Formats: sequence, C-alpha cells, structure tokens
Amino acid sequence: MTPTVPQLPGRSLPRTAGPALVLVAHGSRDPRSAATVSEVVAAISAARPELAVYPAFLDLNAPSVDRAVDAVAAAGHRATAVVPLLLGNAFHARVDLPGLLAAARARHPFLSVTQAQVLGPDPRLIGALRDRILETGADPRDPALGIAVAAVGASTPAANERTHRLVRPLVAGTAWRAETCFATTAPALPEAITRLRERGCARIVVAPWFLAPGRLTDRLRDVAIGHRFADPLGAHRAVVDVVLDRYRTAVTVPLPLSA
Repeated sequence: MTPTVPQLPGRSLPRTAGPALVLVAHGSRDPRSAATVSEVVAAISAARPELAVYPAFLDLNAPSVDRAVDAVAAAGHRATAVVPLLLGNAFHARVDLPGLLAAARARHPFLSVTQAQVLGPDPRLIGALRDRILETGADPRDPALGIAVAAVGASTPAANERTHRLVRPLVAGTAWRAETCFATTAPALPEAITRLRERGCARIVVAPWFLAPGRLTDRLRDVAIGHRFADPLGAHRAVVDVVLDRYRTAVTVPLPLSA
C-alpha cells in the first residue's frame, strides 16, 4: 500500500494570502519520511496560517505532484509556488520536477505554476545540522571530537563537492574536526571514520545531512555502531524558515520551467 500524507483541503483565500504552496518531497517506502513531511507541513501552516499548503511527492508516496497541483487548481487558486523539499540540486530538482510542472501548466493554463530553488545548502540549515549534533551532547570545545557529515551522494561530482563545502562553516568556531561521506557513493562512512581517527579524534558523531530518517539513515546508523548518531534535520525551525524564503523568492522571481 502506498503511504499517504493527509492533504490539507483547498480553501478560498483572500488575495493577500498569496499563491498556494506545494511542498514536494522525494518520497520513500519508509513511513517515517512521510511523517516528517507532515510535521514540516504542520509547522509551515502554523507559521503562515493564511497560506494553503499542499504536500506532494515525486515517488513512492501520495499525493503525487500531479494530484497536488490538480487539487490546487480545483480549489480555485490562480497561482502556486512549488518548493522542492530537497537538499541538493540534482536530477530530481533539475529534470523530474520541471517536467512535471510543465505538464501541469499545460493541464491548467489559467494556473500560474512557479518552481522554487531547493533548500540547501543554506547557512541556516547548516546551523540546524549543528543543533542536531549538539543535541547528542557534543561539546563544541572538544578538540578530540570528529564529525562525519553523511549525505545521500549524487552521480555528479559537482553535487558532491557542494556537500563537501558544508564542513567548513559547520565546524567554524568550534574545536571539532569534520569529514564528509556518502550513503550511496565514495567516500563511505567507514572511510570518514578512519580519517577522523587518523586526525586524532577519540570521539565521533555521525551527522546525517538528511531531512528525514529512512533506509539510508538506518544503513548509516548500522555502520556507526559505537558512535553517536545525530537526528536528521526534520521539522527544525530553520527548515520552515528556508521553505518560506524559497516560497517568497519564487513568487517574486520564478525559475524558468524547463525539463
């Protein structure tokens, strides 16, 4: 059975409410992923109760992007801003989603559909990642603490290089050392742990650069036995703030829709 996230009902809104917000996540067979999206949607709705917020998924969960945009149009909205709940600007954000939104525009010619930038890497999200590390009991003054930042990994070196660049601002102002690793490509977590050990780290925290828990974070946790493991970003306030900033920017300066 395909996991679903309850879709907020469309409602007639005053003009000052602005376009509807469609929040698009990757999708996962793991129910914790959809639950996290629900938490993010609830937090955004609490922060901006005048907005109509619609969750959507690229795969494996419902509602799909098509159904979410159809619901926006059926509710009578004339415009929507689509924010990818993605940390990297990889294939899904650059190809899959623009193609889906171009088709949606063809189905609903009177609905203005704009796509926002992905969420990361944003300094506020790096700050949220640091908060998750601190929640494990990590002391920022501890020079023997190593941080293994673990991301999904992409097929393009440029995308992975952007993840590597998270490390410097993450540990700025602390005594920590940090290395980057990936769940689906090299370098993997064991290599990052080895490098941290070689750099003199007696204690290690694995920090997943993920929005939600799932099979990949479980796989990383299994490898990280004996080390502290931070929570994913989840519905951290910084995630809400960045989503709303991406929404505002998309409403003002929309991205071109091209597959």
